[in-house]
Amino acid sequence: MSMMDTKQLIEQTFQELAKDPTLLADISEAEREKFLDSAEEILTTTDKVIKSYIRVTRDNGSVIRIPAYRVQHSNVSGFYKGGIRFSENVNEDEVENLAFLMTLKNALHELPYGGAKGGVGIQPRDFSDRELYSISKKYVQRFSPDLGPTHDIPAPDVGTSARVMDWMVGEYKTIHPGDQYLNAFTGKSVENGGALGRREATGRGTFLSYFWLLNSWLDQKMSQSQEDLPKIMQHKQWNTLDELRQKHSASDPIDVAIQGFGNVGSVVAKEAFDASKINHRVIGVSDRYTTLYHPNGLNIPKLIQYTDKHIDLPKTEQDLLEAGIEATIYPPEDVLTLDAEVLFLAAIENQVHEGNMEDIKASILVEGANAPVNAQADKYLQDKGALVIPDILVNAGGVIVSYLEWKQAKITRIYSEKEVHEEMAKQLIQTYQKVYDAYFYGESQSMRKVCYTLALKRLITLLHRLGKLY
Repeated sequence: MSMMDTKQLIEQTFQELAKDPTLLADISEAEREKFLDSAEEILTTTDKVIKSYIRVTRDNGSVIRIPAYRVQHSNVSGFYKGGIRFSENVNEDEVENLAFLMTLKNALHELPYGGAKGGVGIQPRDFSDRELYSISKKYVQRFSPDLGPTHDIPAPDVGTSARVMDWMVGEYKTIHPGDQYLNAFTGKSVENGGALGRREATGRGTFLSYFWLLNSWLDQKMSQSQEDLPKIMQHKQWNTLDELRQKHSASDPIDVAIQGFGNVGSVVAKEAFDASKINHRVIGVSDRYTTLYHPNGLNIPKLIQYTDKHIDLPKTEQDLLEAGIEATIYPPEDVLTLDAEVLFLAAIENQVHEGNMEDIKASILVEGANAPVNAQADKYLQDKGALVIPDILVNAGGVIVSYLEWKQAKITRIYSEKEVHEEMAKQLIQTYQKVYDAYFYGESQSMRKVCYTLALKRLITLLHRLGKLY
């Protein structure tokens, strides 16, 4: 989903919301039309785009200037919130689109945050620790006036980590002596006030979105009277779930492929490998360099042990021997078209598109990454009967745990890892229930549209209550 795709879907959703008499029902029709026009104008534009260049001295003595961004889309729901990514693909449009998605995600899950995003245009592997430390400090120096625990609260994203957040909060503390600083950034190390389980949160939530649908939600519906089943509107997708359920009932494992083996993908792989209620077989995983495939399932614990040491997945037969892994090595993009029933997308944007959508064999796609399926592919897959579970629903585990981290700094109480996981799951499941019910029993052609509708209804209502519409 590009910036243009996101805006178009927001605009389409507004057109449909204009026909919903329950939205802003306490005002006249003329005022309502005017208010909705005002809300659309507000939510399809960005509050603030900040661009700067960070000047860094390399270890060899040369000096470079690196583009850096912070985009604040909307704070109608609360303080701006969103990650900072270090990636060579960072550009203004990408960061702005991600800020839009953060606004929608936080509204969908009813978190007290708005949407923001940040980025630095580097490939972090090409920089030493000293250089990355300098970049992290200078990012805070440049954007410090626009950050803070009651204004805009960054977190890790692609290419960043708890270590980078620790560096950044340290610089923030230096710039703002005497001010609150621990909750100015989330995703920090546990030793520095971070939440237990934060690193695994997005991956856990990503797997839970699919697993709870196939297990708990489907159980709810199957246990209802047969009279309720004809009310299902999304028959193709219902049949997709039913077929997977029947496969499980026959004791056949569900085949899973996972694009990306970082903080999100590796956790998804471990969750699938360990799932006891429904048997899964992880037949393929990938990173930026390779896809590993085995039709009888990969040894995920050994792969995680290998990547903890080497960062990347095994790339050669010798690497596989060292890791103690049996697998066939394919190009990285091949993971998308493996003969798997479930495909988890945990890498970067725009991975499934018109160039490869017809080759996708998975019947369920789960967007652990932001915007990995473009608009054309999304429609094609939905029409085909595949179920695409969208990013703003799926990958909110990280921001929910970030909220708990921000809150624990305020109340000076550390949540246990069990409490963190329980609170995250409780919040996610409340949203899953609303979205899955609205999708399967409604007329919307995509689950993404359902998520946008629920998020925008909340945002419009808040804008109205706050007196921002006129």
